Amino acid sequence: MISFECDYNNGAHQKVLENLIKYNEVRTTPYGFDEFSERAKDRIREACGMPDAQIFFLTGGTQTNATTIDSMLYQYEGVICVETGHINVHEAGAVEFTEHKIITLPGNQGKMDAKVLDKYLDDFMHDGNNAHAVYPGLVYITFPTELGTLYTANELDEIYKVCQHYEIPLYIDGARLGYGLMAEGNDITLPYLARHCDVFYIGGTKLGAWCGEAVVFTNRQAHKHFFSIQKQHGAVIAKGALIGLQFEALFTDNLYFDLARHAIDMAMRMKQLFQEKGFEFYIDSPTNQQFVILPNALVERLSKQMEFTHWGQAPGHRTICRFVTSWATTDEELKELEKIIG
Repeated sequence: MISFECDYNNGAHQKVLENLIKYNEVRTTPYGFDEFSERAKDRIREACGMPDAQIFFLTGGTQTNATTIDSMLYQYEGVICVETGHINVHEAGAVEFTEHKIITLPGNQGKMDAKVLDKYLDDFMHDGNNAHAVYPGLVYITFPTELGTLYTANELDEIYKVCQHYEIPLYIDGARLGYGLMAEGNDITLPYLARHCDVFYIGGTKLGAWCGEAVVFTNRQAHKHFFSIQKQHGAVIAKGALIGLQFEALFTDNLYFDLARHAIDMAMRMKQLFQEKGFEFYIDSPTNQQFVILPNALVERLSKQMEFTHWGQAPGHRTICRFVTSWATTDEELKELEKIIG
C-alpha cells in the first residue's frame, strides 16, 4: 500500500547505509564518543557556521524534546509554546512527565507571535503574585510548525529579541528542519537559524536516517551534566556510532539538503494535483506536509488504497487529511495518487 502517512516510515538513504556497512567491523568508543560522531559534529558545526557549538546525538524526537527541555529548566519552571505546538499535542505529555508545565499561547497558523509572547511575559513579570505561578523558563517553537508553515527571518528575529530581553532561552524543534530550510520562499538559512536561538535540533529520523537527532547548543552552554540527564531519559544508546555515522553521511556533499529538496519538489507536485481537482486546503503549507479537505466518501475510498492521516473533521461531511512526502517519495507514488483521486 502506498503511504503518505508520515516522513519516517522509510528506511535510511543508501549513502547512510553504505557508511554504516563500511565501518561495521570497526570497534568504537561507546556512547557517542567515537571518531565518527566527532567527525559528524565537526561537519554540522561547519554547516551551521558555529565552530564552538556543543552537539549531542539523541535517539528520537520525543526523547530529544523531553531531555533538552528538562535540562534547561529549574523544577519550578515551565516551557512556553503555541497551542498547536508539537510538545503540547503529539508527545503524550512527555514534557509534563518530567514535571514541567507547558504554558500555551494562541498561535497564528501554527506560529508564535512575538507580540503575543512579549505581552504574556510582560504581564507575568509585573504580576505581584507570580511567585505562586509556574515561572516561564524557556520558549519552544518548531521549524517548520506542526501545520507545515514557516517563520520568516524577521519573525524569528523578533521572537529571539523578546527572549533575549527577558533572558529566557529559545529552543527550536527541528524534527523536519531540512524540509523547512529547503521550502519555496523560505528566507532562513541554517547559519541564520543557529544565530537566532540558544539550542535547536536537526532531525535525522524524518530525513534520511534510520534514527537519531542532533541537538546543537549555540549561544548558551549545555547543562554541564547533559549526558547524565540524557541517560536518565533513555536517550543514549551504547553503540553511539550508529547515529554519528548516519549524520556523517547526511552532512557529506550536501546530502541532507538534497534529500529535503526532493521531498519539497514532490510535495509541490502533490499540492498541484489536489489544486487541479478543485479541493480546498486547510492551510497553505510550503513544506512536505499538505493538509487537504476531502469529502468523506473520497476519504473512505482513498483509505482502502493508501495511508494518510485523518487530521480532523471539516464542515459539510468532509475530513481534513494530511498527506506527507519524504526524501524517499517517488514519481510512481504521485502518479498513483493522481489516478485514485481521478
